[in-house]
Amino acid sequence: MRSRAIGNVPVGAIGLGAMPLSIEGRPAEDRAIATIHAALDAGVTLIDTADSYHWYAGEASHNEELIAKALAGHPGAAEVLVATKGGRGRPGDGSWTVTATPEHLRRACDASLRRLGVEAIGLYQLHKPDPEIWTDSVGAVRELVDAGKVRMAGVSNVTVDQLRQAREILGDRLVAVQNQYSPAVRDGEPVLRLCHDLGLAFLPWSPLGGISRSSLDDPCGPASTGTAFHAVAAEHGVSPQRVCLAWLLARSPVVVPIPGASRPATIRDSAAAADLLLDLADLARLDAAELVIPA
Repeated sequence: MRSRAIGNVPVGAIGLGAMPLSIEGRPAEDRAIATIHAALDAGVTLIDTADSYHWYAGEASHNEELIAKALAGHPGAAEVLVATKGGRGRPGDGSWTVTATPEHLRRACDASLRRLGVEAIGLYQLHKPDPEIWTDSVGAVRELVDAGKVRMAGVSNVTVDQLRQAREILGDRLVAVQNQYSPAVRDGEPVLRLCHDLGLAFLPWSPLGGISRSSLDDPCGPASTGTAFHAVAAEHGVSPQRVCLAWLLARSPVVVPIPGASRPATIRDSAAAADLLLDLADLARLDAAELVIPA
Protein backbone atom coordinates (compact mmCIF):
# COMPACT_ATOMS: atom_id res chain seq x y z
CA MET A 1 0.00 0.00 0.00
CA ARG A 2 1.14 3.56 -0.69
CA SER A 3 2.09 5.41 2.47
CA ARG A 4 1.45 8.77 4.07
CA ALA A 5 2.85 10.33 7.22
CA ILE A 6 1.56 11.09 10.69
CA GLY A 7 4.26 13.18 12.27
CA ASN A 8 7.45 11.34 11.42
CA VAL A 9 5.73 7.95 11.24
CA PRO A 10 4.85 6.47 7.83
CA VAL A 11 1.47 4.72 7.69
CA GLY A 12 -0.57 3.07 4.99
CA ALA A 13 -2.66 5.62 3.10
CA ILE A 14 -5.86 3.93 4.34
CA GLY A 15 -6.37 3.26 8.03
CA LEU A 16 -8.94 1.24 9.94
CA GLY A 17 -11.57 2.86 12.12
CA ALA A 18 -12.15 0.15 14.72
CA MET A 19 -15.26 1.59 16.35
CA PRO A 20 -17.81 -0.69 14.56
CA LEU A 21 -16.08 -3.69 16.12
CA SER A 22 -17.22 -2.68 19.61
CA ILE A 23 -20.38 -0.54 19.53
CA GLU A 24 -24.02 -1.42 18.89
CA GLY A 25 -24.44 -4.21 16.36
CA ARG A 26 -20.81 -5.31 16.70
CA PRO A 27 -19.70 -8.61 15.22
CA ALA A 28 -18.64 -11.64 17.19
CA GLU A 29 -15.10 -11.45 18.51
CA ASP A 30 -13.67 -13.97 16.07
CA ARG A 31 -14.96 -11.97 13.09
CA ALA A 32 -13.76 -8.72 14.64
CA ILE A 33 -10.24 -10.10 15.05
CA ALA A 34 -10.35 -11.53 11.52
CA THR A 35 -11.25 -8.04 10.29
CA ILE A 36 -8.25 -6.49 12.03
CA HIS A 37 -5.97 -9.21 10.66
CA ALA A 38 -7.37 -8.67 7.15
CA ALA A 39 -6.57 -4.97 7.49
CA LEU A 40 -2.97 -5.70 8.45
CA ASP A 41 -2.58 -8.22 5.64
CA ALA A 42 -3.87 -5.57 3.19
CA GLY A 43 -1.20 -3.07 4.26
CA VAL A 44 -3.13 -1.06 6.85
CA THR A 45 -0.75 0.21 9.53
CA LEU A 46 -2.98 2.77 11.29
CA ILE A 47 -5.75 1.58 13.61
CA ASP A 48 -7.96 4.20 15.24
CA THR A 49 -9.71 3.48 18.53
CA ALA A 50 -10.90 5.24 21.70
CA ASP A 51 -11.62 4.37 25.30
CA SER A 52 -15.29 5.21 24.65
CA TYR A 53 -15.75 2.68 21.84
CA HIS A 54 -17.97 0.14 23.55
CA TRP A 55 -21.61 -0.84 23.75
CA TYR A 56 -22.61 -1.47 27.35
CA ALA A 57 -21.90 0.42 30.54
CA GLY A 58 -18.85 -0.86 32.37
CA GLU A 59 -16.97 -2.18 29.33
CA ALA A 60 -14.94 0.90 28.40
CA SER A 61 -11.99 -1.34 27.68
CA HIS A 62 -13.70 -3.26 24.87
CA ASN A 63 -12.21 -1.78 21.69
CA GLU A 64 -8.71 -1.15 22.98
CA GLU A 65 -8.49 -4.63 24.49
CA LEU A 66 -9.83 -6.16 21.27
CA ILE A 67 -7.11 -4.43 19.26
CA ALA A 68 -4.41 -5.50 21.72
CA LYS A 69 -5.62 -9.09 21.47
CA ALA A 70 -5.68 -9.00 17.67
CA LEU A 71 -2.19 -7.53 17.43
CA ALA A 72 -0.63 -9.95 19.90
CA GLY A 73 1.55 -12.35 17.96
CA HIS A 74 0.62 -11.02 14.52
CA PRO A 75 3.73 -10.62 12.33
CA GLY A 76 2.66 -7.17 11.16
CA ALA A 77 1.96 -5.75 14.62
CA ALA A 78 5.31 -4.00 14.98
CA GLU A 79 4.51 -1.74 12.02
CA VAL A 80 1.13 -0.62 13.37
CA LEU A 81 0.44 2.82 14.79
CA VAL A 82 -2.44 2.54 17.24
CA ALA A 83 -4.19 5.87 17.70
CA THR A 84 -6.52 6.12 20.65
CA LYS A 85 -8.58 8.94 22.14
CA GLY A 86 -9.69 10.18 25.54
CA GLY A 87 -12.23 12.72 26.73
CA ARG A 88 -15.57 11.12 25.86
CA GLY A 89 -17.72 8.54 27.59
CA ARG A 90 -20.65 6.23 26.90
CA PRO A 91 -23.07 5.61 29.78
CA GLY A 92 -24.49 2.54 28.03
CA ASP A 93 -27.75 4.07 26.84
CA GLY A 94 -26.46 4.97 23.39
CA SER A 95 -25.51 8.53 24.31
CA TRP A 96 -22.07 10.15 24.25
CA THR A 97 -20.69 12.43 26.95
CA VAL A 98 -17.71 14.80 27.09
CA THR A 99 -15.33 14.71 30.05
CA ALA A 100 -12.07 16.43 29.17
CA THR A 101 -10.74 17.68 32.48
CA PRO A 102 -6.98 17.29 32.93
CA GLU A 103 -7.59 14.86 35.80
CA HIS A 104 -9.82 12.67 33.66
CA LEU A 105 -7.40 12.70 30.71
CA ARG A 106 -4.50 11.66 32.91
CA ARG A 107 -6.50 8.72 34.29
CA ALA A 108 -7.81 7.82 30.85
CA CYS A 109 -4.34 7.80 29.33
CA ASP A 110 -2.99 5.53 32.07
CA ALA A 111 -5.91 3.15 31.56
CA SER A 112 -5.36 3.10 27.78
CA LEU A 113 -1.68 2.32 28.28
CA ARG A 114 -2.63 -0.71 30.38
CA ARG A 115 -5.26 -1.95 27.93
CA LEU A 116 -3.05 -1.59 24.88
CA GLY A 117 -0.09 -3.09 26.73
CA VAL A 118 2.39 -0.43 25.61
CA GLU A 119 4.88 1.84 27.32
CA ALA A 120 3.79 4.86 25.28
CA ILE A 121 0.73 5.51 23.11
CA GLY A 122 1.72 6.19 19.51
CA LEU A 123 -0.95 8.84 18.88
CA TYR A 124 -3.21 10.14 21.64
CA GLN A 125 -6.12 12.33 20.54
CA LEU A 126 -8.33 14.65 22.55
CA HIS A 127 -11.67 13.23 21.49
CA LYS A 128 -13.97 16.26 21.67
CA PRO A 129 -13.56 19.80 22.99
CA ASP A 130 -15.24 21.06 26.11
CA PRO A 131 -15.16 24.77 25.19
CA GLU A 132 -15.14 25.82 28.84
CA ILE A 133 -11.82 24.08 29.55
CA TRP A 134 -10.38 23.64 26.05
CA THR A 135 -6.93 25.08 26.70
CA ASP A 136 -6.66 23.18 29.99
CA SER A 137 -7.49 19.93 28.18
CA VAL A 138 -4.89 20.56 25.49
CA GLY A 139 -2.35 21.46 28.17
CA ALA A 140 -2.98 18.10 29.83
CA VAL A 141 -2.26 16.31 26.55
CA ARG A 142 0.98 18.28 26.28
CA GLU A 143 1.95 17.07 29.75
CA LEU A 144 1.29 13.46 28.71
CA VAL A 145 3.64 13.82 25.75
CA ASP A 146 6.29 15.50 27.87
CA ALA A 147 5.98 12.72 30.45
CA GLY A 148 6.72 10.11 27.78
CA LYS A 149 3.32 8.43 28.05
CA VAL A 150 2.33 9.65 24.57
CA ARG A 151 4.60 9.93 21.53
CA MET A 152 2.42 12.17 19.35
CA ALA A 153 -0.71 14.23 20.01
CA GLY A 154 -3.87 14.85 18.04
CA VAL A 155 -7.18 16.67 18.42
CA SER A 156 -10.61 15.73 17.14
CA ASN A 157 -13.88 17.48 16.30
CA VAL A 158 -12.28 20.92 16.38
CA THR A 159 -12.92 24.28 14.76
CA VAL A 160 -10.25 26.30 12.99
CA ASP A 161 -9.85 28.52 16.05
CA GLN A 162 -9.56 25.54 18.39
CA LEU A 163 -6.97 23.98 16.10
CA ARG A 164 -4.92 27.16 16.11
CA GLN A 165 -5.06 27.26 19.91
CA ALA A 166 -4.03 23.62 20.14
CA ARG A 167 -1.11 24.28 17.82
CA GLU A 168 0.06 27.15 20.01
CA ILE A 169 -0.03 24.96 23.13
CA LEU A 170 1.29 21.71 21.68
CA GLY A 171 3.69 23.00 19.04
CA ASP A 172 5.35 20.17 17.13
CA ARG A 173 3.78 17.64 19.48
CA LEU A 174 0.55 18.11 17.52
CA VAL A 175 0.63 15.96 14.39
CA ALA A 176 -2.97 15.05 13.54
CA VAL A 177 -6.57 16.23 13.44
CA GLN A 178 -9.58 13.91 13.27
CA ASN A 179 -12.78 15.60 12.09
CA GLN A 180 -15.85 14.44 10.20
CA TYR A 181 -15.43 14.80 6.45
CA SER A 182 -17.09 12.92 3.60
CA PRO A 183 -18.95 13.42 0.31
CA ALA A 184 -22.07 14.32 2.31
CA VAL A 185 -20.36 16.38 5.02
CA ARG A 186 -17.85 18.88 3.65
CA ASP A 187 -18.09 21.71 6.17
CA GLY A 188 -14.76 20.54 7.58
CA GLU A 189 -12.98 21.94 4.52
CA PRO A 190 -11.46 24.96 6.38
CA VAL A 191 -9.90 22.65 8.99
CA LEU A 192 -8.60 20.38 6.23
CA ARG A 193 -7.04 23.36 4.45
CA LEU A 194 -5.35 24.50 7.66
CA CYS A 195 -4.01 20.99 8.26
CA HIS A 196 -2.64 21.01 4.72
CA ASP A 197 -0.91 24.34 5.32
CA LEU A 198 0.53 23.23 8.67
CA GLY A 199 1.54 19.76 7.51
CA LEU A 200 -0.77 18.01 9.99
CA ALA A 201 -2.32 14.67 9.12
CA PHE A 202 -6.08 14.93 8.61
CA LEU A 203 -8.01 11.78 9.56
CA PRO A 204 -11.59 12.06 8.30
CA TRP A 205 -13.99 10.08 10.46
CA SER A 206 -17.14 8.68 8.88
CA PRO A 207 -15.38 9.12 5.51
CA LEU A 208 -18.05 7.20 3.60
CA GLY A 209 -20.91 9.45 4.73
CA GLY A 210 -23.50 9.66 1.99
CA ILE A 211 -22.06 6.65 0.18
CA SER A 212 -22.78 4.16 2.92
CA ARG A 213 -24.16 4.53 6.39
CA SER A 214 -22.01 5.68 9.28
CA SER A 215 -21.84 3.58 12.42
CA LEU A 216 -21.71 6.75 14.48
CA ASP A 217 -24.71 8.34 12.82
CA ASP A 218 -27.77 6.22 12.09
CA PRO A 219 -26.89 2.61 11.28
CA CYS A 220 -30.44 2.05 10.04
CA GLY A 221 -30.66 5.21 7.95
CA PRO A 222 -30.67 5.41 4.14
CA ALA A 223 -27.68 5.89 1.86
CA SER A 224 -27.48 7.80 -1.40
CA THR A 225 -27.61 5.88 -4.67
CA GLY A 226 -27.03 6.89 -8.26
CA THR A 227 -24.54 9.64 -7.39
CA ALA A 228 -21.45 10.68 -9.31
CA PHE A 229 -19.52 8.39 -6.98
CA HIS A 230 -21.60 5.44 -8.14
CA ALA A 231 -21.19 6.41 -11.80
CA VAL A 232 -17.40 6.72 -11.53
CA ALA A 233 -17.30 3.42 -9.66
CA ALA A 234 -19.18 1.66 -12.45
CA GLU A 235 -16.76 3.07 -15.02
CA HIS A 236 -13.75 1.80 -13.05
CA GLY A 237 -15.37 -1.51 -12.13
CA VAL A 238 -14.97 -0.93 -8.39
CA SER A 239 -17.22 -0.12 -5.43
CA PRO A 240 -18.51 3.42 -4.73
CA GLN A 241 -16.84 3.16 -1.33
CA ARG A 242 -13.46 2.62 -2.96
CA VAL A 243 -14.01 5.63 -5.22
CA CYS A 244 -14.99 7.71 -2.19
CA LEU A 245 -11.79 6.88 -0.34
CA ALA A 246 -9.65 7.51 -3.42
CA TRP A 247 -11.37 10.91 -3.79
CA LEU A 248 -10.53 11.72 -0.18
CA LEU A 249 -6.89 10.80 -0.74
CA ALA A 250 -6.83 13.18 -3.70
CA ARG A 251 -8.09 16.09 -1.58
CA SER A 252 -4.66 16.55 0.03
CA PRO A 253 -1.52 14.53 0.71
CA VAL A 254 -2.18 14.97 4.44
CA VAL A 255 -5.47 13.02 4.31
CA VAL A 256 -5.48 9.51 5.82
CA PRO A 257 -9.05 8.13 5.78
CA ILE A 258 -10.05 5.75 8.56
CA PRO A 259 -13.09 3.85 7.25
CA GLY A 260 -14.85 1.54 9.64
CA ALA A 261 -15.31 -2.14 8.94
CA SER A 262 -16.91 -5.10 10.66
CA ARG A 263 -15.94 -7.85 8.23
CA PRO A 264 -12.71 -8.73 6.40
CA ALA A 265 -14.10 -8.17 2.89
CA THR A 266 -15.03 -4.58 3.74
CA ILE A 267 -11.58 -3.50 4.88
CA ARG A 268 -9.92 -5.30 1.98
CA ASP A 269 -12.04 -3.25 -0.42
CA SER A 270 -11.30 -0.04 1.46
CA ALA A 271 -7.56 -0.74 1.51
CA ALA A 272 -7.57 -1.16 -2.26
CA ALA A 273 -8.54 2.52 -2.58
CA ALA A 274 -4.90 3.42 -1.97
CA ASP A 275 -4.10 2.05 -5.42
CA LEU A 276 -7.08 3.59 -7.26
CA LEU A 277 -5.95 6.66 -9.19
CA LEU A 278 -8.74 8.94 -10.37
CA ASP A 279 -8.11 11.27 -13.29
CA LEU A 280 -8.83 15.00 -13.32
CA ALA A 281 -12.19 14.51 -15.02
CA ASP A 282 -13.26 11.99 -12.38
CA LEU A 283 -12.20 14.33 -9.58
CA ALA A 284 -14.01 17.30 -11.09
CA ARG A 285 -17.25 15.28 -11.24
CA LEU A 286 -16.86 14.12 -7.65
CA ASP A 287 -15.91 17.56 -6.36
CA ALA A 288 -19.10 18.97 -7.86
CA ALA A 289 -21.36 16.16 -6.65
CA GLU A 290 -24.14 17.12 -4.29
CA LEU A 291 -25.41 14.13 -2.38
CA VAL A 292 -29.03 13.97 -1.36
CA ILE A 293 -29.77 11.47 1.39
CA PRO A 294 -33.23 9.91 0.94
CA ALA A 295 -35.70 10.75 3.70
